Amino acid sequence: MNLSTKCFAEVFGTFWLVLGGCGSAVLAAKFPGTGIGFLGVALAFGLTVLTMAYAVGHISGGHFNPAVSVGLAFGGRFKTAELIPYVVSQVVGGLLGGLVLYIIASGQAGFDPSAGFASNGYGDHSPGGYSLLACLVTEVVMTYMFIMIILGGTDERAPTGFAPLAIGLALTLIHLISIPVTNTSVNPARSTGVAFFAGGWAVGQLWLFWVAPIVGAAAAGLTYRVLFGKAATAGIVPKKDFK
Repeated sequence: MNLSTKCFAEVFGTFWLVLGGCGSAVLAAKFPGTGIGFLGVALAFGLTVLTMAYAVGHISGGHFNPAVSVGLAFGGRFKTAELIPYVVSQVVGGLLGGLVLYIIASGQAGFDPSAGFASNGYGDHSPGGYSLLACLVTEVVMTYMFIMIILGGTDERAPTGFAPLAIGLALTLIHLISIPVTNTSVNPARSTGVAFFAGGWAVGQLWLFWVAPIVGAAAAGLTYRVLFGKAATAGIVPKKDFK
């Protein structure tokens, strides 16, 4: 598969992640009478990864997240020469998802993206008022565990065909833990895709949601490689499923 095709798949998958996950938070979480709440938003993020892993994971590996690409690179699973093109594609997909969500949300009277727009934050902009340190630790640890699950689930020694389920459920669990703390990032492209439209504080605090996930991902990649080796493929879909 050529690099441009893989990058397009990453744009497509990240677009869906931001539109589906952040869209559920912006449009459905607090809808009067039938709002889906934290649980629904957490499930929505897990479902976006699950569905796109099966849809285009066999094309690009199904990263949809700069932290995943970094973690796989540090784990010896992904070509470093493709890292920047993947990250750029993921950010583009995130911004496109944010744009479509912004257009939809702005159709409601009184919509104000600066109120949050599913952006990630710390301190006064943490959903639960958590400190910068608490949010930093949360994002590093949650991303670390996410990458460890991805590396383990996609290892060629693991049961074949179940990796997308494990990864989607892991992302759901991560959101259930950390939505009250940071609104859950573990994905710089997801954070960028909505912060760009929220502006102001969301852009000012965006640095944390690049630094922390990347640090956590790199640490996980190195940990898995040292402890368990690097036997595996380059993404979410097991090796046998690649054509």
